[in-house]
Amino acid sequence: MNTMTFEKLQYIALKERIKAHCVSGLGKALIDKIQPSSKLNVVKNRLNETTEAKAILAATGHVPFPGISNIAHIIAQLEKGMILEPTELTSISDFLRGCSKIKRFMEDNEFYAPTLASYAGSITEFRDIEEEINAAITGAIVDSSASSTLKRLRKQIEAADEKITERLNKFLKSPTNKKHIQEFLISQKNGLYTIPIKSASKNQVAGTIVETSTKGSTVFMQPETIAKLSSEMTVLKTEEEMEVYQILASLSGMVFENLHHININIELISQYDMVFAKGKYSMATDGIAPEINDHGYIKLVTCKHPLLGTAAVPLDFEIGQDYRSLVITGPNAGGKTIVLKTIGLLTLATMSGFHITGKAGTEIAVFDNLFVDIGDNQSLENALSTFSSHMKNIAEIMNQSHRNTLLLFDEIGSGTEPNEGAALAIAILETLYLAGCITVATTHYGEIKRYSELHPDFMNAAMQFNNASLEPLYKLLIGTSGESNALWIANKMNISLQVQEVAKHYMANKAYNFEQVHPSKVRKAKVVEKTAEEFYAFKMGDRVKLLDEDEFGIVYEGMNSFNNVTVYVKKAFVEVNIKRLTLEMPAEELYPEGYDMAQLFSDFKDRKFERDMARGSKKALKKVQKEIRNSKASK
Repeated sequence: MNTMTFEKLQYIALKERIKAHCVSGLGKALIDKIQPSSKLNVVKNRLNETTEAKAILAATGHVPFPGISNIAHIIAQLEKGMILEPTELTSISDFLRGCSKIKRFMEDNEFYAPTLASYAGSITEFRDIEEEINAAITGAIVDSSASSTLKRLRKQIEAADEKITERLNKFLKSPTNKKHIQEFLISQKNGLYTIPIKSASKNQVAGTIVETSTKGSTVFMQPETIAKLSSEMTVLKTEEEMEVYQILASLSGMVFENLHHININIELISQYDMVFAKGKYSMATDGIAPEINDHGYIKLVTCKHPLLGTAAVPLDFEIGQDYRSLVITGPNAGGKTIVLKTIGLLTLATMSGFHITGKAGTEIAVFDNLFVDIGDNQSLENALSTFSSHMKNIAEIMNQSHRNTLLLFDEIGSGTEPNEGAALAIAILETLYLAGCITVATTHYGEIKRYSELHPDFMNAAMQFNNASLEPLYKLLIGTSGESNALWIANKMNISLQVQEVAKHYMANKAYNFEQVHPSKVRKAKVVEKTAEEFYAFKMGDRVKLLDEDEFGIVYEGMNSFNNVTVYVKKAFVEVNIKRLTLEMPAEELYPEGYDMAQLFSDFKDRKFERDMARGSKKALKKVQKEIRNSKASK
């Protein structure tokens, strides 16, 4: 198997549908990991699990999964030595209670599912841990009843809180303090009780400033009358936090000591969640467990594509017994590709332990490899053509294929010259057949169809076509070659019988008629020559195309008396007749207004030298003097 096989056959999409039936992330994670197995005993066991899960669901209508959730992240924290929060411990308790319910449920339904029920024997119950956690935690906090020390501390905190509130209310009602108070309320700042005092009065009130407002008009003060009580409260709350920590640490340690068996429970519950999701999917799709084998025999009896729902046309198909290679012909949009995808996806589903929609008598082979070449694999990154990409894929497939391989080819050999494509396709099919592969291929090529008719271990098949309505019926007929629907449609569309007969003749013997048309039936075009005045008036800077040389150039000088235009092309000036030029883009669209066109015809070094001279460059001046001396010396 490879990624392309899963992608082209929509295997991941099928797993997503089954995942939707899971009750937790535990089962979903397992379905994500599941891969088609090539081992017959593994596939048999997977299918049996699904069958038993379906039987339990049919008998009971449900499976109790209360409290079951993915606690792997909580376990990971414990393994790192972290102390769990109350909500995390509650999740552990809920999960363990769910494990106990699943254990009893499976034991009670051993009659329907002996294999699945046997797994429940490995589930460990932890009633003592459940009771300890439930007794110590209420909601998301540690309950006061968790320990006598915690209960005492919280009562002392409550009493201290009442005293503080009483004294603060007395402070607010005092006539002496009223003029200093900004707002008559009690607020907590940094864990301390405070009263909002006017900033101007902060030195008139006995107390400690805890915080100042943003604008600075208010200070939040802890009155001196509650300072001692606040200190006592701080000590009490610190002791409370330490006691809560000790309780949580004790509970976390209890869970940690049993991690090994809890992890086994997680694995078993994950397995149950996945298996029952497969059972629910089977019930929803009226699935069956097909017979399986490891000798390449596939028989589909009224089977449907898993992802097409009610739109799927049932497929009857067989290969691997009387013939090992099948060639399917038929019209475009006739359903040939869907046949390949149905065969492939049903095989992958079975090898994964998923039930498939079909009738009794259906049998699926378990393969070591399943490869497909379906659709356009053209890659923009490496600029391969469609045909080249198909050949690259097929080459990789052939290198990995052997006698226990299922191959599905869509329009094999297409995308190139028909004769070469057909010959290459036949050679590929023959090589894979001799390697012992089971192959199903679709094609339009008559040569491949004829090869299949002649080969004793190949079989032809065709997609049924309604000749009256000119519509495909999406039915596969094994043992039948596809008729020429092109000629039938041509006849229905009133193409003349003479044309149809000529077409049939060409199909039979390729003896083409090369008779030329009579001159009397050819209407010759009247040639009208343009005058020079009717041609475009080329001007300096225009971008033009030289028709004779298929090159582009820039006009240097417009038309002369001989109707020639001087063009700068390939670093040279040439004269070209106006009839041999076409305008690509006029100069006014190419260059900004006022642009010096002369710059177009001098190279960079010349332009730089001119600029250097203009600004009085000493280097440029020396260069001129050197050239003058050289000129005099040569004379």
